[in-house]
Amino acid sequence: MTLNQQTGLTRPLKTLVKMLAVASVFATSFNVFAEPIEIKFSHVVAENTPKGQMALKFKELVEQRLPGEYKVSVFPNSQLFGDNNELAALLLNDVQFVAPSLSKFERYTKRLQVFDLPFLFNDMDAVNRFQQGEAGQTLLNSMTRKGIVGLGYLHNGLKQFSANTPLKNPADAKGLKFRVMASDVLAAQFDAVGAIPVKKPFSEVFTLLQTRAIDGQENTWSNTYSQKFYEVQSQITESNHGVLDYMVVTSDTFWKGLPADKRKIIKEALDESIALGNKIAAEKDNQDKQLILDSKRSQLVTLTPAERQKWVDVMKPVWAKFEEQIGKDVIEAAVAANK
Repeated sequence: MTLNQQTGLTRPLKTLVKMLAVASVFATSFNVFAEPIEIKFSHVVAENTPKGQMALKFKELVEQRLPGEYKVSVFPNSQLFGDNNELAALLLNDVQFVAPSLSKFERYTKRLQVFDLPFLFNDMDAVNRFQQGEAGQTLLNSMTRKGIVGLGYLHNGLKQFSANTPLKNPADAKGLKFRVMASDVLAAQFDAVGAIPVKKPFSEVFTLLQTRAIDGQENTWSNTYSQKFYEVQSQITESNHGVLDYMVVTSDTFWKGLPADKRKIIKEALDESIALGNKIAAEKDNQDKQLILDSKRSQLVTLTPAERQKWVDVMKPVWAKFEEQIGKDVIEAAVAANK
């Protein structure tokens, strides 16, 4: 082969190498300047609540561990979607993470109604034992056929009754209108004491109370404080009659669409965030209760054991009414968690 022939072959090779080098530069530049994938996390409560703090921690951890690849946008206080339409938005991929109260899943599975049964759990330790046990973990997967993936439980706390009249005995609630979430169990709970349940979104509760469109509500200390319900309710009965917890969920389509390695990192970040949220929930329960009492806007109604038992006796028949829908095995597992 002559020198001219070798030169003729070398030139195309050099040109090809240059083209590949340029292509590599463009590819690298594209990756550097590509917009990170946005994960929208919508919720309906304030940022200073356990859920609000959990969502912000999740944002921090994801963006710290997947820098430039993913960003988390948090929308609190129903800024993006209210509690009546956030699950529909999730299934449409308008948001990727939501954390509704367990009551909100009634249309997707009846088994989660177990958490709405009145006077089922003795305390938050019992709630946690049930949720982390076999029955509770199975419930996380109870909506996969509907396209919803449960990723973890987030605590808020035990609920208290509030009104503008002292609620010491079940008869005191008769004829009063109480806001409830969209839950048939919670409606039946108030039916049992002769009260009138009114299903309304969380974002409307303060105005409904302020205008006396409703007489009372049930909520945790942190929600009652952060949403200022105590400013328009003169009496709060420390009943600890039910649990208000959340399930952090995403859509099956979004979750399975993530690369396996990224999904692992995101799940670990969420688990750590939920652990922080649950720690904050335990701390805020007593703190916010004291802040409400210090404000002197609401008076605490303390039930004697005998008075509380009257509420239990009137409301416990609600269990039997929903046993078939929930599953006797699920209810029995929840009761066993009290021991």
